[in-house]
Amino acid sequence: MATATPSPEPERRADTPPLGLGMVPGNAELVVYVLALFLAMLVTWLSDGLGSGAWLDFFKWATAAYLLSRGIAKASRVFEY
Repeated sequence: MATATPSPEPERRADTPPLGLGMVPGNAELVVYVLALFLAMLVTWLSDGLGSGAWLDFFKWATAAYLLSRGIAKASRVFEY
């Protein structure tokens, strides 16, 4: 009785991340976003004229801009047939 030999699995390159990861290494957008929020927090903490309301406004608009830019970036990769 002959046994079927299983087909070899294709080898994955070492520099490609596994699928399903949220953050791809080398994508620094989220890091820049978090650093900008941290810098705004420091400025509002050290300034006498700015308070938590100013930081909350910056956080709100920076988050909206970040989400909008991610949506535009994802929409640019959609292929329509």
